[in-house]
Amino acid sequence: MNAYKFTELSIGMAESFQHTVSYDDMDSFMKLTGDINPLHCDEDFALKHNFYGRVVYGMLSASLVSTLGGVYLPGKYCLIQQIEIKFVHPVYVGDILTVTGVVKELNESVQQAVIKVEIRNQNEKKVARGKLNVGFLE
Repeated sequence: MNAYKFTELSIGMAESFQHTVSYDDMDSFMKLTGDINPLHCDEDFALKHNFYGRVVYGMLSASLVSTLGGVYLPGKYCLIQQIEIKFVHPVYVGDILTVTGVVKELNESVQQAVIKVEIRNQNEKKVARGKLNVGFLE
């Protein structure tokens, strides 16, 4: 876990990590949220609607943005204040997602960082993009 403080950040600073989406991830997310939409739970339904298989919950992919902020950039002292996310392409079980954050703005008066976020799959296809606004506990 990283532990960057506001004063240690600079524009352009970046961190990344990878996560492979599993059936266990999908089942845990379904149990946690109660979202039983067949697009996410029924392979045949998803195939019938022109997808390659069960589509990973968008919010499951988006939850990795929390990991980015809370573990990688800035890490330990992060207080997430706002997340904006756009889902660009579907994610499927087995996809290897690379989550990358780049510091775009530093607002010293309120000790807030704005981090540009991208999530790409193993084929380098962008599946989500967004912005993370974070404050700091110290």
